[in-house]
Amino acid sequence: MNNNIIVALDIGTTKVCAMVVESDQNSRLNVLGIGTSKSGGMSRGVVANIDRTVKSIQEAIQIAESKPGTKIKSATVGIAGEHIDSFKTNSIITISNPDHEITEADIDRLIEDAKRVHLSRDREIIHIIPQEFIIDGQTVTHDPIGMAGVRVEASMHVVTGLVTAAQNIHKCVERAGLKVEELVLQPLASSYSVLTEDEKEVGVALLDIGGGTTDLAVFEDRTIRHTAVIPIAGDHITTDIRKGLGILPEQAEDLKVHHGYAMVSEVVEDEPIIIPGIGGRKPIEINKKLLAQIIQPRVEELLDIVAMEIKRSGYSRHLSAGIVLTGGGALLKGMPELVEYVLGVPAKIGIPQTFDGGFAREVENPIYATAVGLIQYGLKRGAGKSTIEFVEQKEETPPAEQKVVRKPEKSFVGKGIQFLKKFINKNIDNV
Repeated sequence: MNNNIIVALDIGTTKVCAMVVESDQNSRLNVLGIGTSKSGGMSRGVVANIDRTVKSIQEAIQIAESKPGTKIKSATVGIAGEHIDSFKTNSIITISNPDHEITEADIDRLIEDAKRVHLSRDREIIHIIPQEFIIDGQTVTHDPIGMAGVRVEASMHVVTGLVTAAQNIHKCVERAGLKVEELVLQPLASSYSVLTEDEKEVGVALLDIGGGTTDLAVFEDRTIRHTAVIPIAGDHITTDIRKGLGILPEQAEDLKVHHGYAMVSEVVEDEPIIIPGIGGRKPIEINKKLLAQIIQPRVEELLDIVAMEIKRSGYSRHLSAGIVLTGGGALLKGMPELVEYVLGVPAKIGIPQTFDGGFAREVENPIYATAVGLIQYGLKRGAGKSTIEFVEQKEETPPAEQKVVRKPEKSFVGKGIQFLKKFINKNIDNV
């Protein structure tokens, strides 16, 4: 089989998503399977309960293994959480080959040099991403491979995370029976699926609103410039609704998804909503504007932090393409309008559209942005050579029937002759 198969595993706070995609010889992508399960062991993007997380991963993987005889062996896995941090550093090398031509090996040397940066013992490097290069004093923004130079300097974006957080993800995936191909920062992965090269060129901010955290990534000149993880997301909105109305979490989530608005002014038809009472109590009646009045302050709080992070990045005036929203929280009605109002830049919902066949239409949803991005990242990094094992299906044969040898029954005539012989012998004995 010459086709390449990539497996993505998005372990989120509210859901776990496993996706299996096949890339054929013509680079066409075909979705073979999608599996989602409720995430029961994650809190704000980090593992809080290993056993529950393992169970959620196993459930998602079993659903994704849609083809009989397939067994997922490894996956490209996303990582997020408020423990994620990033900073910039510089690397410098000299080119010693006779032609002074910069090769891919030289870029690898620059990255290795950046790894020497001092970190506290509880943190580890997740990504080192080159941002721009300076060759003999001349700035080169994009790929310098093939150019001539003697001294090469690079500005690097370094993403780090807690060692224990990464170890716990590895432990959960391995206990679920898989190998981790690579840990990938989730906003970086999502950017592969919902951002265009033109958007990354002119300047854009990606806002991935999940259940436990909101991930931010700022791009300009086709390069990631800033990343941040904000510990406010969809679950906080659900909690506000639950506490504000005194209802169950399931009812609050249902209200948010089906009737919620991020902005009060976007509510056109203020229809009444009936909520079943708890423990035999009378039903509660509210309207959509009241629900939006509970939701909007929390979303504004989130966007205020986003504005601070964008300002901290130094690229607040460079977002010509505005904000691209993705993740489940982006589906909240009125969210793009509120983002434009608070941040003062254009906003749109980013939908992954990168596949050709299989379940392609099913993944055209912001909730799958990270999983689709992990697939794209894995393809670029050459993953997928041994992510799936094809197991020969042995047909179960029923046990062989045991043949019982019976003596042939005598016919009616045969029985009559036998009876006559016995009768004659008995009479002879009596004579």
